[in-house]
Amino acid sequence: MTVTAHRAARKTPKTSTSIPAQRTGRSDHRETEAAAQALLTLLADLPERSPDRERVRARLIELYIPLAEYLARRFRNRGEQFDDLVQVANLGLIKSVDGYDPTRGAAFTSYAIPMIVGELKRHFRDKGWDVRVPRRLQELRLEISKVTDDLAQELGRSPTVTDLAERLGVGEEEIIEGIESGHAYRALSINAPATGEENGMELAELLGGVDRDLEAVDDRQTLRPLIIQLPAREQRILAMRFAGNLTQTQIAEKLGISQMHVSRLLAHALTFLREHLAETVQR
Repeated sequence: MTVTAHRAARKTPKTSTSIPAQRTGRSDHRETEAAAQALLTLLADLPERSPDRERVRARLIELYIPLAEYLARRFRNRGEQFDDLVQVANLGLIKSVDGYDPTRGAAFTSYAIPMIVGELKRHFRDKGWDVRVPRRLQELRLEISKVTDDLAQELGRSPTVTDLAERLGVGEEEIIEGIESGHAYRALSINAPATGEENGMELAELLGGVDRDLEAVDDRQTLRPLIIQLPAREQRILAMRFAGNLTQTQIAEKLGISQMHVSRLLAHALTFLREHLAETVQR
């Protein structure tokens, strides 16, 4: 049995592996299937440590690469590189070759096609998102897409969030989450043109920066009642130093005192504020 299978494999025309089954003549397709079935039987009969196993396995994979490419082509134009899809489909093909059991009587393609398509779908589900979202939301998004058209035909209008929630038996907030998750599949680069012109302004240039004054609002509101407790001269020194951005020397000239005196008054004021601010936070 194994000798016959081996001879059949050797007689297989090499050109038949370079054309997808859907475009191959019937006779060539039958020859390819016969050669593949013979190789599958031979692979099952060979011992685990046989040096011929890898060669037969590689030949089988080679025979069905056009099938994997054909299935990958069905998933084009969905935002993924075609070469990446072919790699995923080939991985599914390898798993099919390794997992196929000819004694069950099913044709190899009946086993391999669902395996390859499943591998492609898992790729889109797990690896195709620019922003990772929970699988629950991914599946909910697919369910929303399926029932939207049906509801639109039944209602004669676009279904609302409430309509979708009632049909799927989930809350309205979950429907909103599912719809919004669709925007996470493809993220827009901040280096993309903002005006559509190639050399124009980029989106990154339109993003706002950190507003330091806004961040300091809480600190100012907390410090205000504490600053009022300081002597008037120390309040004035704080204002000139931190609001007016004057140096200690400039403050000393304006107040008619020495720079060392200004330094002592400033240190006293800051120590007072730190201690009382810490007490306020602890409360």
